[in-house]
This record gives sequence, structure tokens and C-alpha cells, in this order.
Amino acid sequence: MKFLAPQALLLLFALPILALAYGRRLARPPLGLPGVERRAPPSWQRHLPAALYGAALALAVLAAARPSALITLPSQQRTIVLAIDVSLSMRASDVQPSRIAAAQAAAREFLREPPGDVKIAIVSFAGTAAVVQQPTRDRDDLIAAIDRLQLDRHTAIGSGIIVALATLFPDQGIDVESAGPGARTRPAKEPKAELKPVPPGSNPNAAIILLTDGRRTIGPDPLQAARMAADRGVRVYTVGFGNAQGGPVAFEGYSIYMMFDEATLKSIAEITNAEYFNATSGAELKKIYDSLTAKFVLQREETEITAFFAAAAALALALGAGLSLAWFNRIF
Repeated sequence: MKFLAPQALLLLFALPILALAYGRRLARPPLGLPGVERRAPPSWQRHLPAALYGAALALAVLAAARPSALITLPSQQRTIVLAIDVSLSMRASDVQPSRIAAAQAAAREFLREPPGDVKIAIVSFAGTAAVVQQPTRDRDDLIAAIDRLQLDRHTAIGSGIIVALATLFPDQGIDVESAGPGARTRPAKEPKAELKPVPPGSNPNAAIILLTDGRRTIGPDPLQAARMAADRGVRVYTVGFGNAQGGPVAFEGYSIYMMFDEATLKSIAEITNAEYFNATSGAELKKIYDSLTAKFVLQREETEITAFFAAAAALALALGAGLSLAWFNRIF
């Protein structure tokens, strides 16, 4: 727990002074009428109201110091876009049985127990990008969309990110034409309306999971697309399928080695304040997606909890006053 105004904690030094004054008061002989014997209450009954007053004061001082703590909260109204690479390079077999089969298996595993109350959309990209499933909580529709993915030529990672952003923010007018087939040299366009950037990773309600081998051959610069996501506070978690040596792909009678661009995926994750995961084998995919699921089911936020301490102080004060009135017909 942290305190945003720690100087207020100096008031806690008043507690021992008040305790000393209370003890000296108890040491004085009680006043009473001559010849009238008063029955002394039990010791705990005499001291409980004072103890509650002391607790109320301590809690009030802590509230004045503005405490804050990391609190784990369930996700609410969140949307995740799975952006899946369906380029021919995903047929490489350096991740068994192939990069695309491993990516599909990982996506199905992620959807087996959808995290919390989260909607999930699916975007596929090769030379262009398209939404193959709008945001939904229907697991069967999501699995069907993954099963019908088909490979195509080229790899436009930037297009996949831009279309995913347009899916998350349908009212922002994000120019998805910049993610189209003519975007080989054309930069990604921001919407005409001025966008006020927010800190990277600050949007708790939207995220993109990019599953790819990271080797761009066409389309907008993926790092520029990542900056578009960062300006909206959207984290782009990247999951790279492949290894440093690459893997062979049979294409038109030839066997071509498809390399793996890990550096680009690390940069995308870094720009958006997210994380990069390397899926070099099918066995590692479960660990990766367990980690990702946990991130989206729960979020830990630094939350000011002053109100909790203030309410507790008020409750202790009211209880002490009530007991004092009930037992001694006065508040002290």
C-alpha cells in the first residue's frame, strides 16, 4: 500500500499523547454524591468506547494520507481482436505441424475458456486484411471462423493491425483503405478527426493479439500501425511462430525457406507497452495462452482507497459514541 499524502501520517503521533491523557483521567477519583455508592462497570466496558475513538482517529489519519493499493478487478466490457496471419509463409514447418496449424490450435485453446465477459473478434491478413468474425461471445462462431481460414499470397502485418483497430473503434473513421492491396508504398492514414493520443497501453477495454511470423512483404509499415494503436492506448501482444533458422515451404514445385522476423514483433509489442511471446513449439503455446488469458480476465490497477478508511473511521466513531451513550448516558 502507498500513500499519496504521506505527510499526514505525522498526525499519528497524537495517538500516544491522547492515550496518556486518557490514562491520567482514569487515575483521578470519580466524583459522586455523598453516601451514594456507584457500581463500577466492567473494565472492558469502560475502555471500549475510548478504544473505538482511538481507532477512528487512526483510520481518519490514514484516510487523510490518501492510501492507494494494487487491486485486482474483473474485466468489464472488453474486446480482444485476434489478428491471424494467413500468408503462405505460415505453411513453414519450423513449428510443428506448421506455423498456421499451430496458430489455429493456439487460438482454439484461447477460446476454449473465453476470458471473463470479453467479446472476441477475428481478423485475418495476408496481402490484405479482413474481419472474418465481428466481436462476439459465441464460442462456436469464433471456432468456425478459425477453421475456415485459408492461406494467400503476401504478408501485410500493418494492414492486420489497422483493420483490428477499425474493429475496436468503428466510430473513429479509421481509414481501412490504407490497409488495402494498393498500400505497398502508401502510409497508413489517421482519421480526419483529430485524435488526442493517450499513454500507450492505457486502454483497459481493448487489446489486439497478433499471431504471425512477423515477415512483412506488402502493405503499411507495421511499426507505424503499432503507433496508431499506441496512440489509442491499445496493447498489441505479439505471438511469433517460427525460429531463427526459418522453415521450408513447398511453393509451385520449389522448396523455399521462409525466415522469421522476430525483431519486428518485439518492436510492435514495445511500442504499444505490451509483450512478445515466441511460439517455437506446440508445447509452449499452452503456456503462452494461459498467460494471455490471465492478463485479460483480471487487471491489476493502482486504486485510491481513501473512501474505505474514511468510512471505517466514521463507523468506529459512531459505534463508540453509541456505546458511550447506551452505557454511560454521555459521549466522552
